[in-house]
Amino acid sequence: MKLSSGRRGRRTAGIVVAAVLIFGVGAAFSSDYVQAAASEALRATPEAHEPKALASLDPAVRAYVDAVDGADADALAAAFHEDGTVTDTGRRFHGREAIRAWAADEVIGGKVTVLGNTPGGNGSTVLLRFDPDGLLAGFRARYAFTLKDGLIHSVSMSYA
Repeated sequence: MKLSSGRRGRRTAGIVVAAVLIFGVGAAFSSDYVQAAASEALRATPEAHEPKALASLDPAVRAYVDAVDGADADALAAAFHEDGTVTDTGRRFHGREAIRAWAADEVIGGKVTVLGNTPGGNGSTVLLRFDPDGLLAGFRARYAFTLKDGLIHSVSMSYA
C-alpha cells in the first residue's frame, strides 16, 4: 500500500512529534537536579538544623545560612568578600552583585538545613539539605567554603 505524499507527511510529522516528546521528557527526568530530588524523596528529611553542626559554623558561613533563612539576598551577598565567587554545580558567579542576583533568583525563598560541618584550615565543608521552594522535597548538597578576611571568598556547591 502506497501512502499519498500528504498522508506520508502527516505520518512523518506525527513520528517526529512523538520522538521529541519521548526524548524531551526523558531528558528532563535525567537532569542532575531531578535525579537528586528523586533520590532525596526516598531519604528521611530532617526537620531542623543539626545543632552541633550549626554551632560549629564559621560566622561568615552562619551569616550565609541565616540570610537564606531570613530571605535576605543583600545579607547573603554581604557575607561574601568583595571578590567572592559562587560555583553552583558548574556555573560561576563572581562579585557581590552577581552573587546577590544569583541568590535572589535561585536561593532566596528556599530553605537550608545544616546536617554536618567539617571545618578545615581556611574554611569548611558543609553537608546540607536545600529545598528551593518546597516543590520536590529538596536535595542534599556539599558546600565547600573558603574564607578570606572573615568573609566567604568562595563556595563550591555540588550534589551529595
